[in-house]
Amino acid sequence: MLPGRPPGRLALRLLPSWLPPLFRQKATSAIHGAWEWICLYGAIGPDHPRAARFGSFGAGSFVAFPPGSVYNERWIRIGSSTMIGPWVTLSAGMAPGQQMITDPVVAIGDRVVIGRGSHVVGHLRIEIGDDVQTGPYVYVTDQNHSYSDPDQPIGTQVPHDAPVVIGPGSWLGAGVIVLPGARIGRNVAVGAGSVVTGTLPDHCVAAGVPARVIKRYEPGSGWHAVRNVAGATPVDEA
Repeated sequence: MLPGRPPGRLALRLLPSWLPPLFRQKATSAIHGAWEWICLYGAIGPDHPRAARFGSFGAGSFVAFPPGSVYNERWIRIGSSTMIGPWVTLSAGMAPGQQMITDPVVAIGDRVVIGRGSHVVGHLRIEIGDDVQTGPYVYVTDQNHSYSDPDQPIGTQVPHDAPVVIGPGSWLGAGVIVLPGARIGRNVAVGAGSVVTGTLPDHCVAAGVPARVIKRYEPGSGWHAVRNVAGATPVDEA
């Protein structure tokens, strides 16, 4: 799709110009209608054969079509009434068929919404609490490359694993990255494009690279700006 062009108009332009306008309009409608039908019936729900591959797949949940890279579902558990957007990658381990040392590797709670194009890439333990919502293109992983040996290529060194927890009721804006060892508390808002590397307490707003607390909620007095923006502890300083 070209930027700034309405999709219907673009589809008409791509069809052969010698076709009658009415035929081209009907062809465009048919193409869009077929795609909507494919997306509707291609989604994975609790009764879909692929749902049986997951460690658990709750009632009322679905993985939208088209999915991203989804494998080793046996170690992935999805709660009830959860919506996984299109093009979302859900994976446990490096490659399909890998035997994992923890179960579940990825645990997604109830009433969770994961935005389109996001990645949840687990190797040890990723826990996403109930009622968590994310914007599009969020990346969550519990494994990162190691660079401790300066004489070895980074890609060949043993990676670093650390569990990740995203507390219930939290919101992750578009493009947020959550790295190994991150612990996000309850009802936390993380600003778009932030990189979470450490601990964010309950009831706060965080933003930046690395993410730092910029607002906190205090019972009895409400929300307050955090002036020294030193509310988050990076993993390597913990």
